Amino acid sequence: MSLHWPSKDKDEVLDYSLDWTRALENEETISAVVWAIVDATGAKVAFNAGATVDGLTNTTQTNTSTIATIYLSAGTNNKQYKLYCSITTTQGLTKERTVSIKIREYN
Repeated sequence: MSLHWPSKDKDEVLDYSLDWTRALENEETISAVVWAIVDATGAKVAFNAGATVDGLTNTTQTNTSTIATIYLSAGTNNKQYKLYCSITTTQGLTKERTVSIKIREYN
């Protein structure tokens, strides 16, 4: 199952977050976050800060001990993007969520 973020205009720079609190157990926290995106060929590729893939830019990314945040800019109008957020926890576990976002031009 894929999550859906609210759409954004290609001219906006907006932050989007995933709260991992429910997926973390006991004293477990996030120790690393890796973002990926599906490119124009359908391949899942790394989406590091500063990268642009198929018109969408990962402006920057941050995380706390429970929340992963990505700042997105640009994008292709009417295109739906699929992103992956993978975390590594302090217990050495890897967990991943998929999220979609659509670019829509607002007047």
